[in-house]
Amino acid sequence: MAHKYLKNLILHLVGPANLKAKLIHEMDESTRTRLHSWASHGNIVDIKEATSNMVFEYFAKKLISYDECKTSKKLKDNYNAFMSGLISFPINIPGTAYHACLEGRKNALKVIKDTMEGRKNCNINHGDFLDYLVEEVRKEDTILSEEIAVNMIFLLLFAAYETTSTAITLAIKFISDHPQVLIQLTREHEAILKSRESKNSEITWQEYKSMTFTHMVINETLRLANIVPGMFRKAVKDVQMNGFTIPAGWLVMVVPAITHLDPDKYDDPLLFNPWRWEGKELHAGSKTFMAFGGGVRLCVGADFAKLKMAIFLHYLVLNYRWTVIKGGDTIRMPGLIFPNGLHIKISEKQNG
Repeated sequence: MAHKYLKNLILHLVGPANLKAKLIHEMDESTRTRLHSWASHGNIVDIKEATSNMVFEYFAKKLISYDECKTSKKLKDNYNAFMSGLISFPINIPGTAYHACLEGRKNALKVIKDTMEGRKNCNINHGDFLDYLVEEVRKEDTILSEEIAVNMIFLLLFAAYETTSTAITLAIKFISDHPQVLIQLTREHEAILKSRESKNSEITWQEYKSMTFTHMVINETLRLANIVPGMFRKAVKDVQMNGFTIPAGWLVMVVPAITHLDPDKYDDPLLFNPWRWEGKELHAGSKTFMAFGGGVRLCVGADFAKLKMAIFLHYLVLNYRWTVIKGGDTIRMPGLIFPNGLHIKISEKQNG
């Protein structure tokens, strides 16, 4: 019951209905603006950092109307500290990554909590997700407390910007390494452009849904990247598996990479091959594809992440050329691929 309630709260923001009605237009504009800015300055772009900032700034505004340029609190720095020590030895001593992680989380939560405190006594409608949560907290029959609301915002912002920016970075890396993928991707988006009455029109929901090869590229990127290395589940009853018993109450860590890189499930599993998705379901989880989990626990932000990636790739391949300057390699660990400082030089294509 609690999971369903909290899931529905989040879907109010990133569910298909709001994506289709509102967010697709905002994401289209913010993506176009950011890509143009990168190309106009003529600088070398650190893609992971640049896309991280792009998604963070957009989603922080949607959540709590936060603008990094208008405050001294620097919420992004606190998230960076949190991320840097998220997987580290748990030694809570000043100077360690783990201590910085805990401090980053504490400081980020304080920013969110202070924002919520100010919002409770404010009659101004900000039109963000925090306004919606404040109203939910005020209801007499709600299970939503202020503490849960603050932690929800903290986790939503972290999950949205960190995973999406990593996925976009790796997509650019893979596309850059495979010219035939870029050609096919460009053809698909040029066809969308030709079917419009105006070439300057923004992406529509129907166009997004028609991007078949784009979704194949997105799925293949996520399959290889395994951005979320593990998901925890609790056995509610004894489970028999391969002659072993998982007792009720035990925590189980599901590792998607074991399936995603299994040669019995995928031919040549370490090869980036979007065409392997031809004729397959592209918009749902399965026993062989768990990039966003599966079943009732499917990630509620899956549609947001895929839409952001599709919009970014649309404008990138249509309007820009880029060259990988450095960091073309990736760091590989068992089942995981990390972008190693991917830097590109980007410029606008000349009309005609």
